[in-house]
Amino acid sequence: MIKTWTLFIIISIFPVFIFSQEQSDRLVSKKDSLMPGMSTSIPFTLENNSTETKIYDISVVTSSSSINPILAKGEFQIPPYETSVYLVPLRIGTETGQGIYSVTLNITDRNNGTAFTQSSKIVVSGSRKLMVTVLNIPEFVRAGETVRAAFLLKNNGNITESIVIESKNAVIDNESSLVLAPNESKIITIHKVTSSELAQNEFQNLNLSVHPRNNPKETQDVYATTQVISVKPSENDIYHRLPVAFSLSFIGMQNMGVYNDGFQGEIYGKGTLDKDNKNQIEFRAVTHNPVELNTFTQYEEYFVNYKRDKFFLHLGDKTYSSSYLTEFARYGRGAEIRYDFNKVSFGGFYNHPRFFRDIKDEFNIFSAFKIRKESEVSVGYLYKTPRKEEIRSGDVKLDSDAHLPYAKGKFKVSKNINLSGELAYSTTQKTNGTAYLLQAEAILKKLNGSLMYMRASPDFAGYFTNTNTFNGNIYYNITKKISIFANYMQDAKNFQRDTLLLAAPYRKYFQYGVQYKYLPSGFIILNNGYQTYKDRLEPKQFDYYERYFKVSINQQIGVFQINVDGQFGKTDNYLTGFSGNSSFYSANLSFQKFKTSFNIFGSYAISSRYQLQNQKSLYYGARIYSQLSDKTSLSIFYQNNYMPEEYFKDRNLFELLFHQQLFPGNELDLSGRYSLQRGEIGDKDFIFSMHYTWRPNIPVQKIADYISLSGNVSNLGIKKTEGIRLILGSYLSVTDKDGNYMFKNVIPGNYFLEIDRSTTEINDIPTQTFPASLSLMNKEHTFNFGLTTAANVQGQVNFLETGEKDQPDSGQQLSLKGKKKRESIIVEASSHDQTFRKVCYIGEDFDFTYLRPGDWIVKVYRNGLDKRYKISTDQFLFTLQPSETKKLSINIVKQQIEIKYQKESLKVGYNEIKKKK
Repeated sequence: MIKTWTLFIIISIFPVFIFSQEQSDRLVSKKDSLMPGMSTSIPFTLENNSTETKIYDISVVTSSSSINPILAKGEFQIPPYETSVYLVPLRIGTETGQGIYSVTLNITDRNNGTAFTQSSKIVVSGSRKLMVTVLNIPEFVRAGETVRAAFLLKNNGNITESIVIESKNAVIDNESSLVLAPNESKIITIHKVTSSELAQNEFQNLNLSVHPRNNPKETQDVYATTQVISVKPSENDIYHRLPVAFSLSFIGMQNMGVYNDGFQGEIYGKGTLDKDNKNQIEFRAVTHNPVELNTFTQYEEYFVNYKRDKFFLHLGDKTYSSSYLTEFARYGRGAEIRYDFNKVSFGGFYNHPRFFRDIKDEFNIFSAFKIRKESEVSVGYLYKTPRKEEIRSGDVKLDSDAHLPYAKGKFKVSKNINLSGELAYSTTQKTNGTAYLLQAEAILKKLNGSLMYMRASPDFAGYFTNTNTFNGNIYYNITKKISIFANYMQDAKNFQRDTLLLAAPYRKYFQYGVQYKYLPSGFIILNNGYQTYKDRLEPKQFDYYERYFKVSINQQIGVFQINVDGQFGKTDNYLTGFSGNSSFYSANLSFQKFKTSFNIFGSYAISSRYQLQNQKSLYYGARIYSQLSDKTSLSIFYQNNYMPEEYFKDRNLFELLFHQQLFPGNELDLSGRYSLQRGEIGDKDFIFSMHYTWRPNIPVQKIADYISLSGNVSNLGIKKTEGIRLILGSYLSVTDKDGNYMFKNVIPGNYFLEIDRSTTEINDIPTQTFPASLSLMNKEHTFNFGLTTAANVQGQVNFLETGEKDQPDSGQQLSLKGKKKRESIIVEASSHDQTFRKVCYIGEDFDFTYLRPGDWIVKVYRNGLDKRYKISTDQFLFTLQPSETKKLSINIVKQQIEIKYQKESLKVGYNEIKKKK
C-alpha cells in the first residue's frame, strides 16, 4: 500500500503570494542562497492532533531588522487531525549582510491561550558589487592650473569591503584605502597639476583605480577627461622652420707635456625645406681641430645631403662604401648620388680618401633590383687609382689602377630564414684576384643562429686581401629557464683600414655554455672555451692562447643590479714563451636613486698573458649621472687603468661633463678629461672644452598669414561691458566702452577664447559656453557674445511616509537617524551644453549656482536607493531667467504595499490502494 501525505494550503484565509508595489521579483520558496533585494517564502508545518478545530494567532519575528515579513501578524485555522503548511513571505533588504538568520513564529492558541514557537534558519549569500562613476570634472582648465575630479564610489553589495584606491597619473586627496559598509558610498577626489609649458591644447585623462584589498584582479579603472588650454602656444608659426645648431667650442689639451688650445666652430642642420616634409636636407660644417685628434674631439668635416622622394644626393665628407668585400668603409671627401625607381635603383659615388694614402681616388657605380619586399640583388663596379710616389700604409700596396666588379644579394627565403652573399673580382696591371662572402640567419621560436664565411685571395685588390674568416653563433631555449649557446669568431687578418685610428687586436675564440634563469630577476651563465689574442701594433704587448672556464651571475635585488664574473684559465704566452694560470674576478653594481644613476665596478686579475707570469692587476672605477633638473645634468666618470687589450683606442681615466640649458635654444656644455691616447700605456693627457650651442630654427618657407579676431560683448542687463579682458592663447585684448574687442597678428590655429572673470562682476555670465573653442584659419574672424546675470537652483530632498506628493505637514517626515541617513540620490542639472551633478542625502538641501539663463532639465537618479522607496518626481523642466533663483522640492516616498488574497482553497487528500494478488 502506498500512502501519499497531503498538504492543505488554506489560501482562502491567509495569503500564499503577496506582492508589493513595483515588486518584480517572484517569491521563491527556499531557505539557502538567498540574495539581498529578493523576496522569498518560508514554510512552517503545523499539526492539529485534537478532535476540535484549532484557531491560532500568529506573529512573525526575524533576527535582523533588514529582513522583514511582508505580513507580520495573522491567524490560522486547522481542522481536527490535519497537517497544514503556513507560508511566511519575507523581503530580504538590499543592505542585508552575508550570514545565517532566523525566522520565528510566535503561535498562540486562541481557545486556551497555549503558546509555543517554531523557528527556521535562512542563509543570505554574499554579493560583491563595487560601483565607480565620474561625478564631476571641469570641462576646461588652463595650462599650469590644477585639475580636480570627483568620483562616486559605492558598495552595492552586502559585504563590507576593504578597498584600495590608486591613480596612475594623479594624486588622491583621500586616504589610499578605506572600508565601505554595504550600501555605503564615498566621494573620492583626485587632482593633477598641469604643465605650464604645454605647447598646444590637449585632452588629458585623470585615472582612478579601485579594487578589493584581498582581490586585486577585480580592478576597476575609470577615467575623467578635461581639456587643457595652452597659454604658451610656441609651436604655432606662420613659417616652416629648419632646426639648425650653431656651436662654438674652446678646447685646450696638454699633450706629451705640450699645451695647445684654440676655437672650433660647427654648424649643423637637419630637417625639411617645406611644410609637406618632401625636401629633406642635412648639412654639417666643422672647422679645423685646434688640438691633436682623439675620440673626445671633433675632426674637421664638411658635408650636405639632400633627399626628395626617390632621389638622394650627398656632397662632402662621409664614410663611403660600395660593398663589404670591395670597399667596406672608407672615409673621404666626395659625392654620392642614388635614384630609386619602383623596383630598380641606380647610383654611384666619387671618393677622395682622407686617411688612407694608398688610394688617390675611387669611383663606384651600382644598380639594385628588388625581387620581393625584403629580397634584393645588386651589381656594381668599383674603380681605384693609386697615389703615386707616396709612402704606402699597410702590408699590401696598390701598384696600379684596380677594377673591381661585384655582385651581391640578400634573400628572405622564409619568414624565419635570411640568406645573403657577395662575389667580387679584381684586376690590376699585374694581378687578378677573387673574393666571396656567404651569410645565413635563422630566427625560430626556440632556436636562433647565424653563420658567415668570407674568403679573399692573395691578389685580391679589395678591402680584404689574402684572408679568410668564419663567424657563427647558435642559441637554443631548452625550457623557459634553461638555454644553451655556442659562439665562434675569427677576425680577418689583412684589411685596408683607415689610418686615422689604430687597429684592434686580432681575435679568434670559441665558447659554449648554458644559461639558467633561476628567478625572474636573476640568471647564471656557465661557459667554457678558448681564445687567441694577438697585438697588431709594434712592439707587441701580448700574444697568447688561452683555455678558460667562466661563471657569470646577474641578479636584480630591489633597485640594485648586481653582476659578478669569475674566469679561470690556462694561458700559453707566445710573446715570452712561458705558460701559466690566468684568473679574473669582477663585480659590477648599478642602481638609480634621486634622478641619479650610479655604476660601481672593479676587477682583480692574476694573469700570465703579458710580460710577467702570474702578474697581478687591479682595475676599479665608477660612473655617476644625475639629471639635476629638466635643464641641468652632471656626469662623473673615473677608472684607474685599462687592460692592455684596449690600448689601441683612446681611454678615459677621469671625465667630468656638465650640461646646462641657459634658456630655450641656448645650451652650455663644460667638460674635462684625463685620458690615455691610443697606443699609449702610461702617459696621461688632459683635455678640457667649453661648448656653447645656439638653436635658432631658421625660417625656410612661409606657410600662412597672420589673422585677426574681432567682436562685440553685448550688455544683457549687467552693469558694464567696458574694460573686460579677453584671453586668446597668449594674446590679450580689452573691450572698449561699447564692448568691442580685437586681436591682431594672430597665428592661425585652434584656440580657446577666455574671459578674465576678475574684470567682470561676480554673477556676470556669458550667453555662450566659455572658454569658447575657435578655429581661426581665414584672414578675418568675428565672434560676438553677450553677458547677462547668472541664475541659481535651490532645493531640498524630503522623505514622506505617505505617497502624497502635496503633503505639506512636516510632521510626516521620518527621523533620519541610522540607516536612512545613508540613503542618497544623485541630482543632475543639464542644459544643451552643460551638465552638473551632486550627491544629495535625504533631508538635506542642495543648490546649483552660476547657471546660464535658459532651458534646464533637472533629473534625479536613485543612486542605489532602497527599493521600498520611490522618487515622486524624477525630472523637472523649466526656463531660468537672469538673476532668478528656482526652488525645487524632491520628495522620497515609501512604496504602498498591496496584498492580494487567494479566495479559493486547495485541498489534497490520500487514498489507500490495495494491490491485488
